[in-house]
Amino acid sequence: MNHNSPHTPWCAKDHRCAVLLGEHRAREIVIDSPGAGRALLTRVLAVNGKQHAEIRLRIVLPANETAARNRLAALLTHLQTLIGPSTTTKHPVRRAA
Repeated sequence: MNHNSPHTPWCAKDHRCAVLLGEHRAREIVIDSPGAGRALLTRVLAVNGKQHAEIRLRIVLPANETAARNRLAALLTHLQTLIGPSTTTKHPVRRAA
């Protein structure tokens, strides 16, 4: 991190700011939905000056394999809609089940 770089008004101003990576990070926003899952959202200012949102999701899947795959497909579709079109022609790598 550039030690001359001031913290942003929204950053955590503590160990969350990654000294080795040179970025500023906000405190996580946690959304718990008992029985359904959890989301963690963190605002980040990268060393290159660009901001992004880091999101971690934990979503409960149905026990039924077909229903679980359908939920995963829906999740990927909604995430793609949120993120927008890909800037690359490569498709995600599919791993064997």
